[in-house]
Amino acid sequence: MTGLPPPTPQPLSAWPLPPAEFERWYGGWDPISLADVARFMAGFDSPWWVVGGWALEKFTPLDRAHDDLDISVASHDADHLRRFLRDRGWTTWNMDSGWLRPYDERFREIRPSSSIWVRADAGSPWVLDVPLTPFRDGQWTNKKLPDQAMSLDDATWVSDDGLRYLNPEIVLFMKAAQARDKDTADAEAVLPLLDDRRRAWLRSSIASTAPHHPWASLG
Repeated sequence: MTGLPPPTPQPLSAWPLPPAEFERWYGGWDPISLADVARFMAGFDSPWWVVGGWALEKFTPLDRAHDDLDISVASHDADHLRRFLRDRGWTTWNMDSGWLRPYDERFREIRPSSSIWVRADAGSPWVLDVPLTPFRDGQWTNKKLPDQAMSLDDATWVSDDGLRYLNPEIVLFMKAAQARDKDTADAEAVLPLLDDRRRAWLRSSIASTAPHHPWASLG
């Protein structure tokens, strides 16, 4: 970081693009697989963990389609990740509130709750989405509830494949804001498998942001 103020979430003149138009301007996806992500990240010496749909699938017998692969790193490790990927021939872009711009030596200031998208070059598909996670005093911090913090070991778990995954209740909480059909299907599949502690955390967290959210009655 250079000490300059971070960019605004998006230019005032920007507006969301429909999916087809977004792909026309920015390109499509051909994500690396879960089986390959450990090799892709080999040598990155800071913590990273799988989030999103793959984290739910690993926790459950759920078998669902995946549009991409999401992993997360601490926001203070964003520049470390950028340099790590640059040295391996990848380009990084900053995704922030629906718009993209290069994340390189020219544009190093990014918001700690934004994402890094990865691809080889402008003519290649995106392979990895890295939503950043703020940390405070060395603890994982909920970007939607900044007062909520815990150790990374409490926010994640390590599967028998050796990879670290975000806890399922946290994944569902992050999905609650959109609650698309596939997110609701995920919730219906995962909620019955959560123990009382995980379910209570999820309901309390959703109530803090959206007291009348329909997921309150699921599971």
